Amino acid sequence: MQTIYIDVLIVLNIYVNYFLLRITARITHSPLSFRRCIITAVYGSLYSLLILAPELHSYINILIKIFAAVTIVIIAFGFQGKKRLLINTTAFFSSNFILAGTVYAVYSWLKPEFMHFNNSYFYIDFSLLLLVVTTAVMYFLVYTAENFLCRTPDSTDCYDVIIKYNNSVVTLDGLADTGNSLTDFFSGSPVIVCDKKKFSGITDNGKIPKGFRLLPCSTISDSGFIEIFRPDEVLIKNILSGENKKVDAVIGLGENSGNAIFNPKILKI
Repeated sequence: MQTIYIDVLIVLNIYVNYFLLRITARITHSPLSFRRCIITAVYGSLYSLLILAPELHSYINILIKIFAAVTIVIIAFGFQGKKRLLINTTAFFSSNFILAGTVYAVYSWLKPEFMHFNNSYFYIDFSLLLLVVTTAVMYFLVYTAENFLCRTPDSTDCYDVIIKYNNSVVTLDGLADTGNSLTDFFSGSPVIVCDKKKFSGITDNGKIPKGFRLLPCSTISDSGFIEIFRPDEVLIKNILSGENKKVDAVIGLGENSGNAIFNPKILKI
């Protein structure tokens, strides 16, 4: 019988949960801070101890999985209504199912001595490099599938973009424009280009918010740099449908007639 080391089991699952949460955030375009992601990954790793328990009935195992997925999503992304909870939980559960299914398929086919599988949790005793490469490949496949399968929202809808930073709230008319492909190359987050004059209450006497940086950008007629910063929260409201969605985005300060220009892809799922 294979020896299972609890510390290795926990660390392995923290890594896997972190990876699955990042995929969920990527698929649903939901904001997820590093701190919150780590805390949730640690919480989720505790369920991996079920691998040490006697084999559970399939129904009990499914109920535990559902409870774990729902609570993990709430801790990571907060409760933003039943619809958003269902979407985020489905995305997380699907990512988890694909990964676990892939691991189980390998286990059933090869019966490797370095892998142990029980109650839908797995323990793998191999190099961290192999684990990183495996999850990186899966992330790439999910990212590719996302671009092909996700529907782009109607860019003709009317939106409000609500930006919160410290104790200030700025609301701008949202303009969905597929031509805005600007992305922060440090975080990978899309950039919402906003009218700089609307942020006079946030930028003290014309100063840029703390933590700003310059990002290269270009238009049809010009190129240069745009000042960007990460707000505490960005909420996009569809005025026609009344639907709200928190999105993972950074704010770029430019000149655009009082609007907030964003790529409608950030509203996918």
